[in-house]
Amino acid sequence: MRFFSLLPTILLSGLLALPAARAQVDDDSDQRRQTYQSLEVFSNVLTLLQQHYVEEIDTGDVLEGAIRGMLMSLDPHSSYLKPEDFKELQEETRGSFSGIGIEITIRDGRLTIVSPIEGTPAFEKGLEAGDQIIAIDGEPTKNMTLMDAVKKLRGEKGTRVVISVHRTSWQQLHDITIIRDVIPLHSVRSEMIDDDFAYVRISNFQANTLRDFSSALKKLSGDEPLDGLILDLRNNPGGLLDQAVKVADLFLDRGVIVSTRGRNPDQTSSFEAESGDDYLDFPIVVLVNGGSASASEIVAGALQDHGRAIIVGTETFGKGSVQSIIPMPNGAGLRLTTAKYYTPSGDSIQATGINPDVVVEFKPFSEEEDDNKTARPSLREKNLPNHFENEASKSREQSQKETGEKDDAKANGAAKRLRRDNQLRTAYIILKSLKIVSEKTR
Repeated sequence: MRFFSLLPTILLSGLLALPAARAQVDDDSDQRRQTYQSLEVFSNVLTLLQQHYVEEIDTGDVLEGAIRGMLMSLDPHSSYLKPEDFKELQEETRGSFSGIGIEITIRDGRLTIVSPIEGTPAFEKGLEAGDQIIAIDGEPTKNMTLMDAVKKLRGEKGTRVVISVHRTSWQQLHDITIIRDVIPLHSVRSEMIDDDFAYVRISNFQANTLRDFSSALKKLSGDEPLDGLILDLRNNPGGLLDQAVKVADLFLDRGVIVSTRGRNPDQTSSFEAESGDDYLDFPIVVLVNGGSASASEIVAGALQDHGRAIIVGTETFGKGSVQSIIPMPNGAGLRLTTAKYYTPSGDSIQATGINPDVVVEFKPFSEEEDDNKTARPSLREKNLPNHFENEASKSREQSQKETGEKDDAKANGAAKRLRRDNQLRTAYIILKSLKIVSEKTR
């Protein structure tokens, strides 16, 4: 009796499931049918080209163009890499290459600069994140793929390329001539701002970034722990995900650093901090701007969400997608967007970027303004005629003067950098304030 009492329920549940299952099968069948119909149209077009086009076509080139067009219709970052292009992409994370030194993408159908690489010909010419390249050597870039643009911008050292640049603050296009040079891929530069605070700039994330970054911190700290760090990620276009995760992990002892979510389960993953001896607990200020993208946004977002750093600067670029490189049998490669990045709080940075805790627009340095500022005298009690002297202050001022003279040469470079860079100056003031508060509350 128990068996028969359950049978209607089993039959009923099965009957209810059948329409849903059949609907799924029908949907799959419809999709396959549409795909086959589209492929038939493609095959017919190819046949017509082979038979009737005004000149004989190279079928391989036509098919390769079709693949490129198919990927371009998806998003700005998916692309087909011919064997030589695939080889160049692999070289970008090690060694060096010859070119002008910019990271580019396609935004709103325009070839757009993500970031100039510091110290390169493009950087020296004043190119900025957000600049649009309208033409390269007179050839419009409107329908140009990323890899085609990269090939045209690269070339032998000493050769020149002319790019037509549009910037929102300009009334007309500017033709800028740039002499190509070897672009070194050294990603870490460092110095002490003063005896307490370190400054480290990461220009992009390469295979050796973690090693170089760790070495720089150890060299700067010496035998004494650092009181604070300014991590400069401005104009950092990104790079290798694993290196960004490992750099962030140095400052986190638990929690998610970044997660990726794709359509398929194998494209969904989470990278978490590992507790260990390398954990560094001093205060951090991270500098970002519109040229900070991808891997640099991951580091900034992780440190911000965990309350581990104060983010200073302007909103970042907002490249929150993951590209997987898939080798093809013919030596080519497929660069395919397979997932999106999410910060520890679960927010996607795609097209929105990281919003700084302290927004500071970069103000270009003016020698004239600086001269006027330093030349302007200030009126204080000690400047008044016949003022009373403070005997105790004389010895203190003398001691400070002697100490200052000794430190002038060492601090000259850092002081000049602070004077010229208002965003860096803000980061320094924040660290200095944190140190003062910490000392007063001990």
